[in-house]
Amino acid sequence: MHKFFVTPNNIIGQKAVIQGDDVKHIYKVLRLEVGDKIIINDSQGQEYLASISDINKISVTVNLLESIDQNAESSIQIDLYQGLPKSSKMDYIVQKATEIGVNTIIPIITERVIVKSDLGEFKKTERWKRIALEACKQCKRTIIPEIKEPVVFADLFEKIKDYDLVVVPYENKEGYGVKKMCSSLKNEVKTIAVIIGPEGGFEEEEIKALEDIGAHIITLGPRILRTETAGVVTAAVLQYELGDLGGVKE
Repeated sequence: MHKFFVTPNNIIGQKAVIQGDDVKHIYKVLRLEVGDKIIINDSQGQEYLASISDINKISVTVNLLESIDQNAESSIQIDLYQGLPKSSKMDYIVQKATEIGVNTIIPIITERVIVKSDLGEFKKTERWKRIALEACKQCKRTIIPEIKEPVVFADLFEKIKDYDLVVVPYENKEGYGVKKMCSSLKNEVKTIAVIIGPEGGFEEEEIKALEDIGAHIITLGPRILRTETAGVVTAAVLQYELGDLGGVKE
């Protein structure tokens, strides 16, 4: 069944109004009609079974039939702090991180990140939010990941100090990977910060600073992954070891 996200103020009583690009998609691509059933998400995690009551070129109105007690979110919160890559690689990262179940995506400006003088990268945040929304529809997420404005490396430490676990893949690390890290954890982990370097990786001084505040510097194996791959792989492995990827542990 097709799922659509609306803002809370587009839900009035037992009706909801769908606007924007979804309207054309509903009547022209999906060819849905009055009476067809869909799922409505209020963008805050609540979902409803709904029936289309009116379709026009500006909006689609639905009747909310019942609340759905359905949650596709993981039991662990993974936030991805991603060193800004070049070109459109961040589009891919946002899409795949959303599919894996990442909660929040925060671009970071490290020593080896090249930021254009016009701050063009900062203007892409709205684009990334749209990509996350579309990925949510496809993978049936309950919550849309939050895409935050880029932060500089120096401001990172204040933001990650309250996580249960901070994980930093590093190409020069040997002998300490996700399996060994997870087997050594003594306390329950609910919140995880994954920190990924840009093309070219982290400077050694940056790794040392992260290590000094208790971050787990890990290897992802003998093959060096690209920046657009590393975060998705790390999140997926953590979801498998500590979350719900592969099924819930008995």
